[in-house]
Amino acid sequence: MNSSNLPTVSVVVIAYNDAGLVGEAVSSALAQGPVVTEVIAVNDASSDGTARVLDELAAVHPRLKVVHRTENSGGCGTPRNDGIAAASGRYVLFLDSDDILPPGAADALVRTAEEHRAPVTVGAAVRRELPLHHDVPWMPGLHTPGEVIERPVDRPELVRDTLCVNKLYARAFLQEHGLRFPDGRFIYEDFVFTARVLAAAPRIAVTGDLVYVWHVRRSAAQVSISLDRKDVGNWRSRIEAHRTAARILAEASPVLGSACRVKFLEYDLRMYLRELGRDPEYQAAWWTLTREYVDTFPEADIEAAAAHARWIVSLLRATVTPPADVERLTRLAAEPPRLLPPYATGPTGAPVWSEELPVELVELVGLTGLPVGELPVTVDAEPAGRAAVRIRVHDLYGRLAEAGPVTAQLSFVPRAGGAPVLAQPVELHPDSGGGWGAVLPFRLADLAVTGRRQGLRRMQAWNVGVGVRCADGSSVFTSLRPQGRLLRRRALPSSRYGVLLAQPYRTGAGALALRLAPGAEGALYLVRNRLDRARAARGAD
Repeated sequence: MNSSNLPTVSVVVIAYNDAGLVGEAVSSALAQGPVVTEVIAVNDASSDGTARVLDELAAVHPRLKVVHRTENSGGCGTPRNDGIAAASGRYVLFLDSDDILPPGAADALVRTAEEHRAPVTVGAAVRRELPLHHDVPWMPGLHTPGEVIERPVDRPELVRDTLCVNKLYARAFLQEHGLRFPDGRFIYEDFVFTARVLAAAPRIAVTGDLVYVWHVRRSAAQVSISLDRKDVGNWRSRIEAHRTAARILAEASPVLGSACRVKFLEYDLRMYLRELGRDPEYQAAWWTLTREYVDTFPEADIEAAAAHARWIVSLLRATVTPPADVERLTRLAAEPPRLLPPYATGPTGAPVWSEELPVELVELVGLTGLPVGELPVTVDAEPAGRAAVRIRVHDLYGRLAEAGPVTAQLSFVPRAGGAPVLAQPVELHPDSGGGWGAVLPFRLADLAVTGRRQGLRRMQAWNVGVGVRCADGSSVFTSLRPQGRLLRRRALPSSRYGVLLAQPYRTGAGALALRLAPGAEGALYLVRNRLDRARAARGAD
């Protein structure tokens, strides 16, 4: 079956004050070919040139239909609902005005839907960090290409994929079950719509093709809703959307409802916690909101969550205000999680969070039974010359000592996704503080060459981690905590590139990362990018 014979798709594009970007989004939908019978662009009463851009495009492209709302809805749900109402294709696909559909996305989704007679079909999506064009896969490993899920209850972890834009929906399925988005100013409307879809128990087919590119513009004057976390209102909206979604799912299946609440503890809670910041007023309001919501969770759902999430819940319950070492808590919420020293014990010798009141008796239940690979180990790193770092691996209540650390190996993981670059393993030696140390060399020029081969051109961004292998055959991987003068930028001579600019930096989660700019062009690009971020930050202030 060629593309011209495939059932048709209506692509619904929603736009509000996005005149500079909506044209690219619409063009990416029109470029899908004959499988897309129509692109329905819903202008949510924009006050800029969005309406003009859409009307000019519609004058040239007969497949583009424009719906102009006379009153702004305040959210994304109402314009999407308008698009569904106007759609005539057999299938519906959603697209935001600042994102794009990659070539062949609609074709791949429809072929998979038809092959498996699936009312819902899901494909791969990436978050593309702009302007660097770093692609970060969305929910990697959750979906298996070629898989067909007969009922969502068979795969309760599907509740973790809350996006509506990486999926194709049979319009008849949406109509039969009355599936619509929340109207009006409802943030995180995808949560509720996705819950309603899963509650309707559709067969779901999976294609391995990339079907959606989600553009992330962190330096934009107006960031997207998911990135706009400057006040606690965003978190309040997310909690309310999650509360609604969990209720919908629980009414359809207790299994899905429970999975939704566990997902909140393991994903949403940790994501916002690691970005809690240092504003005491924000921290206090966030803490109160979170405690009140988590208190509504059944105990069985809390017990079903990962150990690190359970410890966070225990801390929330233990104190009505954030603990003094709240920054330490944000590191535990990072990925991978790290529990920073000091390590305290309670009266019975059990691991506890801290010796400080009121959290001295918050026991880290389950830590002693965790596999070595899941231990929230902390590894410090400081400079050791121009081409090496000195690391210190902290023991964790004797758990690492039991396993017997033997070697440490640096790992450079592309932030855009891809295969890591591994340095040679180095033998670890016990130190006087009860931990282990080593000096780990690396070759930035070789790393830059590998980055070029992986398609990283002017600037490369790497997460720097370390793997610790133990005598008992176990191993643990974690990020590095930069110490001392490790974050100094360096311009290094290079026989291959002339100059290699290296800029170590600390991520929002407090971990070591590295930007590499090979050659004069790359170095200039890195400097300009840093200046652009600084200007954007000043503008935001």
